Amino acid sequence: MMRALLCRQAGGPETLTVARLPIPEPGPGEVRVRVTAAGLNFFDTLLIRGKYQKKADFPFSPCAEFAGIVDKIGPGLARFQPGQRVMGWIGWGAAREYVVIDPGQILPLPDGVREDAAAGLAVTYGTAFHAFLTRGRIQPGESVAVLGAAGGAGQAAIEVAKLLGARVIACASSAEKLAQAKLLGADEGVNYAETDLKQALKALTGGQGVDLVYDPVGGDLAEPALRATAWGGRYLVVGFASGDIPKIPANLVLVKGSSLVGVHWSEHATRLPGLLADELRQLLDFVAQGRLKPQIHGKFALEAAAQAFGVIENRQAQGKVLLIP
Repeated sequence: MMRALLCRQAGGPETLTVARLPIPEPGPGEVRVRVTAAGLNFFDTLLIRGKYQKKADFPFSPCAEFAGIVDKIGPGLARFQPGQRVMGWIGWGAAREYVVIDPGQILPLPDGVREDAAAGLAVTYGTAFHAFLTRGRIQPGESVAVLGAAGGAGQAAIEVAKLLGARVIACASSAEKLAQAKLLGADEGVNYAETDLKQALKALTGGQGVDLVYDPVGGDLAEPALRATAWGGRYLVVGFASGDIPKIPANLVLVKGSSLVGVHWSEHATRLPGLLADELRQLLDFVAQGRLKPQIHGKFALEAAAQAFGVIENRQAQGKVLLIP
């Protein structure tokens, strides 16, 4: 038997329970992984409440990313061997001791990459890397405004944008959050609780505006950030952590020659799994080289899942929040 964190009905983190389930057997061409760490993300808080754009059938386990040890392989599979350290990604279901998964959804970990660092790499860091490199076509020296810079998505975006040679302007709601963003590598900071976001971004770019906006927040910040883009700028629509989906004036896109670019990581993972795997291999190489150092806020047992969810919902996370089965 194995332990698993289960969501049996739509509700808050307090409704989650830890149950004992049979250990699943891998079928032909499948891999069973013993999970050593699973990453929580903001969308998990929506998923358990039934408010995410994709719906999971009850009961299910949260967490879309994990790391662990290959435990058993199904018939006809030679790509992996028991004992290999791997990272993986699924729609949900990783908050349990064992997962059975398609081998196309796991990657071997290079020497020197810790499992706890890899467990939180696929979603936030993978989203940022895909957004900037594949969707945003970022170039070294370009300027990037990261909205919600203190959240998990924003922090990963700062690190990845700097890794790709950008000048990063962190945008957050307090001096404390901006100080944390500076520690992660941000070049400048804008406190949008105290100053006009558009004017501040324009001033920091000599009136030209920013080349890219990374927006996992939505809400009232969207329009002023779009107005602060340069000619030909790219506005990366990543999510709506504010809970408010903005209505963008189309005339702004026209007069600025700008692009609104959707970044949907889970759909990207489904439609282009080969490209996603290539992007994650590059991220793993950066971690192995010490050029990218994923931040970990804390590690929580399955029984403390409500506390872990609370860290994310209360905007307290300074790095990845991990569940340790």
